[in-house]
Amino acid sequence: MAQVSQLPCDGDGICMRCRSKPSESQTLLCKTCGTPWHLSCLSAPPEIPLSDIPIAEIHWECPDCSPIPADDSAPPPPPAVISDAAGSSSDLIAAIRAIEADESLNPTEKARRRQELLSGTAAPPSDGDKSKKMKEKVVGGDDDGGDVFALLDGSFNCSFCMQLPDRPVTTPCGHNFCLKCFQKWVNQGKNTCAKCRSLIPAKMASQPRINSSLVAAIRMAKLSKMNSSGSTPKVYHFMHNQSRPDKAFTTERAKKAGKANACSGKIFVTVPPDHFGPILAENDPARNQGVLVGECWEDRMECRQWGAHLPHVAGIAGQSDYGAQSVALSGGYEDDEDHGEWFLYTGSGGRDLSGNKRTNKAQSFDQKFDKMNEALRVSCKKGFPVRVVRSHKEKRSSYAPETGVRYDGVYRIEKCWRKVGMQVFYLVLTIWLLCSIII
Repeated sequence: MAQVSQLPCDGDGICMRCRSKPSESQTLLCKTCGTPWHLSCLSAPPEIPLSDIPIAEIHWECPDCSPIPADDSAPPPPPAVISDAAGSSSDLIAAIRAIEADESLNPTEKARRRQELLSGTAAPPSDGDKSKKMKEKVVGGDDDGGDVFALLDGSFNCSFCMQLPDRPVTTPCGHNFCLKCFQKWVNQGKNTCAKCRSLIPAKMASQPRINSSLVAAIRMAKLSKMNSSGSTPKVYHFMHNQSRPDKAFTTERAKKAGKANACSGKIFVTVPPDHFGPILAENDPARNQGVLVGECWEDRMECRQWGAHLPHVAGIAGQSDYGAQSVALSGGYEDDEDHGEWFLYTGSGGRDLSGNKRTNKAQSFDQKFDKMNEALRVSCKKGFPVRVVRSHKEKRSSYAPETGVRYDGVYRIEKCWRKVGMQVFYLVLTIWLLCSIII
């Protein structure tokens, strides 16, 4: 049997080889990492003693944790299986493991190489070097049970809160800080690194960018620790919508006016309505891939089913005291401008919508910082990531899709203010910049 055929069960207990959920009598738990394996799908299943001992209590090591055989003819154990939620992060984690296992490097050199790797200035090792380093790690007898948190030691911690950084920002000198901590530091007028006093460029101080590689590494560390401990995966949110159809449908009456009064269909993702940022694979039990940048839907109803933008009609999703989670670019106001990586977006309100005049695009009063507009201002002040979807209804933009609705990733609101628009009334205008954490 091929080496890659040995795969464990995923987080839901489904065998990754036969795609079925084994019974308790057919499930083996590794005593080292706690990963469940389907007994019938193992290339060399262990001998089960005929006794009253439950199969779950048998001391057995999976192929990922068992030592490398001394016989060269015997096939080595398969590499550790990393879930689809990791994506391209598996290479990054393996590269960090290789650096930690290199005994020829001193701690300073290891820290320097880790920083180069996470900042994108160093390439991960080749597959041959990666396999060699991983084998040396296994032979050396790693006692941490595959805990990836051991790879993220104190050198990665934020110097202010002394924790693994939340939305990490990496300075040119190689030190990491939480985005919130970094912004608080530079807003005090300090233009040097808090750890080594190196000069921080003015552009970075005004527009810090999140280190997406370190975000992926920290996320992988948390997932690995949760899986190795055998704990139940965290349930983020659950939508009680089993009675709804899989696909949104429209009545004959609704077809005349769009889909405003149609059935919205099931919500397939497990994120709450106030979820900021991208929708990851762990929140997508239906496909186990998350909502990817560039994903298209037929209309706003179908876009709602995947949580990218929940309102059917409104262009802003958010709460005035909490922040905005997503916006839809659909050409609602004349002052809107779309330049791809940045765009100028007009807030909501300023029109008389009484009596079904929803096609009236003439401004009749000023927009104010309340309701959804206030939610945009909160997200601007706090630097929250906001999901952006573009609709084919925006005819003036070269970046709008030809049909349907498209998810275009995570943006950040750079500036938010009021000014007189083209129709002589005050508008709430916001400038949006593309974030570096597009997922």
